[in-house]
Amino acid sequence: MARPALKAVATRPQEAKEEILRLCSSSRLKDALHRRFRDVLWSEPNLFSHLFRACRAVPLLRQLHAFAATSGTAADRFTANHLMLAYADLGDLPTARDLFERIPKRNVMSWNILIGGYIKNGDLGTARKLFDEMPSRNVATWNAMVAGHTNSELNEESLELFQAMRKEGMQPDEFGLGSLFRCCAGLRDVVSGRQVHGYVVRSGLDRDMCVGSALAHMYMRCGFLEEGEAVLGALPSLNIVSCNTIIAGRTQNGDSEGALEYFCMMRGAGVAANEVTFVSAISSCSDLAALAQGQQVHAQAIKAGVDKVVPVMTSLVHMYSRCGCLGDSEKVCFGYSGSDLVLCSAMISAYGFHGRGQEAVDLFKKMMDGGAEPNEITFLTLLYACSHSGLKDEGMQCLELMTKTYGLQPSVKHYTCIVDLLGRSGCLDEAEALILSMPVRPDGVIWKTLLSACKIQKNLDMAERIAERVIELDPHDSASYVLLSNIRATSSRWADVTEVRKTMRKQNVRKEPGVSWVELKGQVHQFCTGDKSHSKQREIDECLEEIMAKIRQCGYSPDMSMVFHDMEDEEKEANLAHHSEKLAIAFAFLSLPEGVPIRIMKNLRVCDDCHIAIKLMSKVMSREIVVRDVSRFHHFKDGECSCGDYW
Repeated sequence: MARPALKAVATRPQEAKEEILRLCSSSRLKDALHRRFRDVLWSEPNLFSHLFRACRAVPLLRQLHAFAATSGTAADRFTANHLMLAYADLGDLPTARDLFERIPKRNVMSWNILIGGYIKNGDLGTARKLFDEMPSRNVATWNAMVAGHTNSELNEESLELFQAMRKEGMQPDEFGLGSLFRCCAGLRDVVSGRQVHGYVVRSGLDRDMCVGSALAHMYMRCGFLEEGEAVLGALPSLNIVSCNTIIAGRTQNGDSEGALEYFCMMRGAGVAANEVTFVSAISSCSDLAALAQGQQVHAQAIKAGVDKVVPVMTSLVHMYSRCGCLGDSEKVCFGYSGSDLVLCSAMISAYGFHGRGQEAVDLFKKMMDGGAEPNEITFLTLLYACSHSGLKDEGMQCLELMTKTYGLQPSVKHYTCIVDLLGRSGCLDEAEALILSMPVRPDGVIWKTLLSACKIQKNLDMAERIAERVIELDPHDSASYVLLSNIRATSSRWADVTEVRKTMRKQNVRKEPGVSWVELKGQVHQFCTGDKSHSKQREIDECLEEIMAKIRQCGYSPDMSMVFHDMEDEEKEANLAHHSEKLAIAFAFLSLPEGVPIRIMKNLRVCDDCHIAIKLMSKVMSREIVVRDVSRFHHFKDGECSCGDYW
C-alpha cells in the first residue's frame, strides 16, 4: 500500500510543528526528519520528545540522539529526560544511566524516569537504591515503587512503602491506591485493606472505576464476596473490569454457579466479554464439571475471536479434561500453531489426570525437542502423570532431570508424587526415607500419601506409626482418621476402630460423606450413599437392582472388606449396592439416550468394590462410563478401566 504523501508545508512554523506531531504519532520518523522540518526542529527543542517517543529500536534512537546533540538540544533538561526515558523503555539502561549522570540539574522527573526504567526491567534493588538517594520525591515516585514491588509479589515491602509514604505526608492518588489494594489482596490482608478503604471514602475516590475495581478485587481475594460486590454495585456504571472482578471473585471463592450466572447477566446487559472474562467463566465450568455450559462458553469465545488466546486455550484444556473429554482437550492444545509451555503443561496435567502417563512423557519429550525450557510446574504435572500410571522409572528420571540438569529445587508437592510412586511400587521404606531426608519440610499431605500406600500394601505396623505422625500434624483432618479406621477394619479390629471414631468425636472431626453427581440438561443431580430424596428414587432403585442382578451373572461378588462397619454380610451388601456412584449411574442410565456416555463426578476416591462393579456395568449395559473421583478419571468400557486397576 502506498504511503500517504506529505502535506504541503507552509512557511509558518506552527503548521510545520503540527505536521511533525502528526508524522510522529503514526511512527513516520523518516518523514518527520525531512530536511524541510530541520529549522523548526532546531528552533523547537521540545519536539524531540515526540521523536524519541515514536522510536522503536535502539540503533535508530542513537541516530536521533546524535542529531539532537548536533542541534544543541540534547543539553536541555526536558529533552535529556525524554531521551533517557526512550533508552529506558527500550531496555538500554546503561545509556540511560549515563545520560542521568550527565544532567547537571536533575529534577524529580529525571529520578522517576530512571527508577521506572529499572523497575520495568526487573531490577528493584537498583531502583530502591536510587529511591533512597533521591533528594525529594513526589506521588509518582511512590506510586512507581509501590506498583513495582506489588507486581513482583513483594507485597509486604509494598505495604511498608505505602506506610512510609503516608508518614512523609504524601496523599496517594487513584494509581497508587490501585496498586495498594492489589498488594493487600496478595497478602490476603483484609485489615489493612479496610483501613485504606476508609481513606478512599474520606478522599471521595470510592466511586472511581479504577479504585473501586481494585478495592472489590481485594475483598474478594480475601474471601469477602458480598463486600466486594457491594463496592462494585456502588460504582456509577458497569464495565468489563468490574464485571471481570465479580466473576473472578466468585470463581476464586468457590461460587462457580454464581460466576456463571453473572457471566450470563453481563452479556445480557450488553457488556462484551474479553479473554479475562472467558478464562474465569471456563474455569467455573471446569469446577462444576458442567460440560454443556463449557461447550456453550467455548462457542462464545470462538465468536468473540479469543479462542486462540493462550490463557483461554489453557482454560479450555483444563475444562474439557475435568469434564472427562480428553480428546477435546487434545484438539484445543494441538490446534495451537505455536509452542507454549503453559499450554503444554496443562495438556500433560490432563494426560496425568486420565491415567495416560506415557502420552504425558511423550509430550514432554516433544516439548523438550522443540527447545522449551520446563519449569517447576511442568515437572510437577509430569511427576503427577507418572505417579498415576505407575511409571516409576520415568518418574525417578524426571526428578533427576529437574534437579541435576535444570537445577530446580523440588517442592514438597514434587516429593509427594515420588512418595506415591515408591509407595504404590511397594518401596515403603524407601518412600519414608525420602520424606525424612528431603531438604523441604514435610507436610500432612505427603505423610497421608505414605499412609495410603501402607493401606494398599497392607503394611499395618507401618500404617499405625505413620498415622500417628499424620494426626499429630493435622488433628482436624478427617481423611487421616478414616484411613486409620479402614486399615484397622480390614483386619477386623473393631474395638480399635471404635477408638478412632471416639477420638474423632472428641476432636469434633466429621467424616466427609461420599457424594456423586451427574449433569443432565444443564441441571446437576446429586446423590449420597443411602439417600432416598430424589424425585425418581423408586425408578432408580429398580434400575440399580436390575443392573446389579446382571453383573452378578457375570461373576460380580460384593467386596465386603470395603464396608468398614461391624455388621452382618446382608447389611454390608445392601450398603455397597447403594454407594453414591452406583445410584448416579442408575439415574444416568434411565435418563440419557442410548449410546451416550455416562459421566459421573465423585468427591472421594472410588472404592474397590465400585470399581469392579462399574467395569462390569459398562459391559452388561454396553455403555461407556466415565467417573471422575477426587484424584483422577476412570474410563470404563467393555468391562475394562483406563487406569488398568492402578489408582
